[in-house]
Amino acid sequence: MNAPFRQKLSWRLEALGFDLVCAGMRLLPVDWASALGGFILRRLGPLTRPHRTAERNMRLAFPEWDAQRRAQVLDAQWDNVGRYFAEFMMMDRLTPKAGRVEIVGLERLHAIAAHGPAVVFISGHLSNFEIMPSAILASGVPCVITGRAANNPYFNEGMIRSRRRYGVKMFAPKGSDGTRELLKALARGESVALMNDQKNNEGVAAPFFGHPAHTASGPTRMALRASGILQPMSVQRLRGARFRVIAHEPIVLETSGDRNADIEAGVRQINAFVEARIRERPEEWFWVHKRWDDAAYAALARREAAADQVPA
Repeated sequence: MNAPFRQKLSWRLEALGFDLVCAGMRLLPVDWASALGGFILRRLGPLTRPHRTAERNMRLAFPEWDAQRRAQVLDAQWDNVGRYFAEFMMMDRLTPKAGRVEIVGLERLHAIAAHGPAVVFISGHLSNFEIMPSAILASGVPCVITGRAANNPYFNEGMIRSRRRYGVKMFAPKGSDGTRELLKALARGESVALMNDQKNNEGVAAPFFGHPAHTASGPTRMALRASGILQPMSVQRLRGARFRVIAHEPIVLETSGDRNADIEAGVRQINAFVEARIRERPEEWFWVHKRWDDAAYAALARREAAADQVPA
């Protein structure tokens, strides 16, 4: 690992802090730990820069909301984010087998497990999104679960250990080599699961809440080269640390002969699916990442400045 000594020391201290917090949280009952995480982030979250990002995102997505409505959803989303962080440390206790996760559409997952074909699972950062991989694997579907590796390699090792407790081995694809590995998995009959709701500068500019949002085309490209099926999934928080995972109606991709058009159509359908889930339960989406391009935020600022200058 080629990194300066101070950087390595900083990484190790961060990882040690995570391990200590994790050990402390695991001493608590699941519902207590989840509630504690929500309590902490509801108070600390509004003091951070991501809070301002989340607020701007809500103004873009829901321009009809007034300040009170935004404040209510911001508070609820920080509660959800805090609960997620706490729950991540005890995901082995939040599985279908543990009785805290119900699965709607389980017959779809069983059919994929028994008869195939391999599919590309897609979802967004909804509720506790770590629940989805355990639900897929618990249904018997052989699946490669993908995710981004943490910048801190020591912290990343801790995340890997935490996920292994509930049977999930993450694969962090990088570049074309990673994509080839995923395609090989699909060819072997293994499904692939990816998140598809964050900004990707090299992706397709597809509508998302009425604004162009660059979205990764990888899931659609892989599905077109395999079975042609995207299997959308979502996670809902029921109460406390109990959840519902939904296997939605599959998206069967079109093959018109125009590959670029087919890819764009698939990405548009993914964005439409994620948007619909957010509209249903806006407090459960991960609002704190910058989803749209700079141009969308600049246009928002201009519109709001112009509105402020209009005489009452």
